[in-house]
Amino acid sequence: MVLVVPILVMTSISAVLAGLLALADKYIASYGECNILINKDKQLTIEGGNTLLSYLIDERIFIPSACGGKGTCGYCKLKVLEGGGPLLPTEVPYLSRQDILHSVRLACQVKVKNNLELAIPEDLLAAQQFKTVVERIEDLTHDIKMFVFKLVEPTEINFKPGQYVQFCIPDTNEFRAYSVASPADRKESIELLVRLVPGGLCSTYMHEALEEGEQAYLTGPYGEFFLHEESQKDIVCVGGGCGMAPIKSIIDYLFKKGSQKNITYFFGARQKRDLFYLEELDRFEKEHQNFKFIPALSEPLPEDNWTGEVGLITQVMQKHLKHSKNQEAYLCGPAPMIDAAIGVLTSKGVNVNEIYYDKF
Repeated sequence: MVLVVPILVMTSISAVLAGLLALADKYIASYGECNILINKDKQLTIEGGNTLLSYLIDERIFIPSACGGKGTCGYCKLKVLEGGGPLLPTEVPYLSRQDILHSVRLACQVKVKNNLELAIPEDLLAAQQFKTVVERIEDLTHDIKMFVFKLVEPTEINFKPGQYVQFCIPDTNEFRAYSVASPADRKESIELLVRLVPGGLCSTYMHEALEEGEQAYLTGPYGEFFLHEESQKDIVCVGGGCGMAPIKSIIDYLFKKGSQKNITYFFGARQKRDLFYLEELDRFEKEHQNFKFIPALSEPLPEDNWTGEVGLITQVMQKHLKHSKNQEAYLCGPAPMIDAAIGVLTSKGVNVNEIYYDKF
């Protein structure tokens, strides 16, 4: 017991000193003029001392970030080839071994203290900020709303079916990512599906405070989950909840292009009240002989009078899918559903490298 007090005192002193050093580094240390070289052809000259993410935003380079630079979302990945300093413990949970080997860092955790060299994918450099007006809000289910944003400046967006944009939460530095549900040829507006998450900062604001006619800001487009148009293979789609958004955009695009691929769409929900867009998907089935929509309820209520498939969507996939190597897949939904669906698809002959997914 005699040693406990000194140890606690030393721990407290260390914590205070660490805090003072951090404050001193933030407000007293001066790193002077620093150059940031991007892709060997674009150079920024800034006064060092802030985070790399902050400088990029100031220069209207919109790297994805959902947490406001707190290092808790892991979205703001880019390659820091020179000058980034040592990897921080706050970054490690969000970086794979391959990320670390290829000099990938979290931009919000890299402090600019000297010259930097970066490699940023061209699609991220092309991301923009969009000033919008909320054109329409519609209830789709008991906890999912559709929001249509009319683009004001710039007035058009170009995105690949399956990609996402970020919604800026007013009066904060935080963003939330939402897949685009609208067709890729509709360039003047963006349709998003937002499920109310209990205690969620953004979804609560959008569901309970955001109104038609209000101004909002979006950034994007982003994402490596998108339709691979060059493929000639048949398509299997799997969605759940707001995972409907990118799948709907992909299917709509394929039909408008006159695709003759066979498309099977499995959609999982708990109860009938969780299903939506049924009329539109039924119309797709009637108009396109190559399209099949298979919804399933895992816990239907007696009053649902459900006559369709019952069970986990992966069980329904196992029942309906035939073994074929001439298939690729697009999946969007909760991580456990995605992981289980990948297992079913590979057992049915689908190449794992041709299974594209977006987990949330």
